[in-house]
Amino acid sequence: MFTSELLLHFLNLLFIINILFAFAVVFLERKNPASTWTWLMVLLFLPSIGFILYLFLGQNLKKKKLFSLKKEEKENLASIINKQTEFLSNDTLIKTNPFLSKYSDVMKLNLCSDNSFYTNNNNVTIFTDGKSKFDQLKKNLEDAKIFIHMEYYIFQNDNLGGSILEILCRKAKEGVEVKLLYDGMGCLKVHKKFFAPLIKSGGKVSCFFPPFLPYINLRVNFRNHRKICTIDGKYGYIGGFNIGDEYLGLSKKFGFWRDTHLFIQGDALDALQLHFLMDWRFASKENSVFDDKYFPHRTHIGKTGLQIVSSGPDSTWNSIKNGYLKMISKAEKNIYIETPYFIPDDSILEALRIASLSGVDVRIIIPSKPDHPFVYWASTSYMGDLLDSGVKCYTYTKGFLHSKFLSIDQSISSVGTANLDIRSFTLNFEINAFIYDKEITSDLDHFFIDDLKSCDELTLKKYTNRSFIVKFKESISRLLSPIL
Repeated sequence: MFTSELLLHFLNLLFIINILFAFAVVFLERKNPASTWTWLMVLLFLPSIGFILYLFLGQNLKKKKLFSLKKEEKENLASIINKQTEFLSNDTLIKTNPFLSKYSDVMKLNLCSDNSFYTNNNNVTIFTDGKSKFDQLKKNLEDAKIFIHMEYYIFQNDNLGGSILEILCRKAKEGVEVKLLYDGMGCLKVHKKFFAPLIKSGGKVSCFFPPFLPYINLRVNFRNHRKICTIDGKYGYIGGFNIGDEYLGLSKKFGFWRDTHLFIQGDALDALQLHFLMDWRFASKENSVFDDKYFPHRTHIGKTGLQIVSSGPDSTWNSIKNGYLKMISKAEKNIYIETPYFIPDDSILEALRIASLSGVDVRIIIPSKPDHPFVYWASTSYMGDLLDSGVKCYTYTKGFLHSKFLSIDQSISSVGTANLDIRSFTLNFEINAFIYDKEITSDLDHFFIDDLKSCDELTLKKYTNRSFIVKFKESISRLLSPIL
């Protein structure tokens, strides 16, 4: 009897806690309705587990406090940004270039929403396989004379990670300024001791939101998904490749790894450098020093137009998502998309439907091998929603597709770290290059068309005839999609 009464009191207490958390979700967090309802159902059907999950993944009450430092940094950059704003707003460049004039509204959107200044003195090389990308990266690291700044979501303790760390240690001993920033969740299985040799060699290492107690309930949901590398202000990298053997296609689970990464030379490196310095300042708590050595004067290097656009939980606007939306709305001929995770919100979903119904050739490729099952089944569910509007959907079968790419009309494109999913748009720290260049975009489109040869098309007939088990998996995953 005594035990039964204790159990009853415990259940009543659990019910009250659930009610309180439900009020917190609805009235304090002010999330979007889909996310709110999802968390309410989690709290209702999993009263004890849901309570813990919400603490770790759902709460957002400390967001303003957590990111006040990053906001302060952006304010400190106002004078630099204002010069670039004036450069673009006077329309001098746009008026003399009909191609840029057509996409000036995309450029101005990125400028106003994220202070993303436009540069056209750039040369861009595309990498789609890990071996060539990391061979080039190692060569540039070896050539470094002044500084190496690296920021990666994942930096594995394996052969590739060890070989790059060895180069960093050697360059630090030579007097090169080496700073390495990694994400706490992305490197959850990597012990701090792995980076100790670099610190001992004179380099600096910092972790973005280390997911260890007592901070795990505040920070685990905000992941720095960016991949940035700048070397001497001469070489820069941005894209999908993290650092690890699997990105060389050496994983037994995934096999061949298809990704997209950019090697940049030119003035766009200043934007990459600024983003690194802000992230480093936030993670390390060191005072930012915007030294001239980080922003060297450059002569003519190339003619590719670029904007480096970032977004994250500290952003006023969902800048990358808004950039995607603007591109989709401007498409007249085609829209090509590659993404490992396809969980769009209603605005992206409707924009793609409208484009397809307007006669635009819309094609989307996702992997056929899921690395996160719930995300995969949610992705196929959303792709299924687009089939009846004429969107062509494919699954990549050659290996794992990790490329984050969007292009329109063989004219402008975007490559970076942002997946086409809700997490990338609202929770992760992401960074993309928006490319205003027909030649580079055509090259990217060529890789896309070539990928189609290694794809299975998800037709409306195939999707309609999927099994009950598949439908069940999709339904559950779709229900959870706002919090995946």
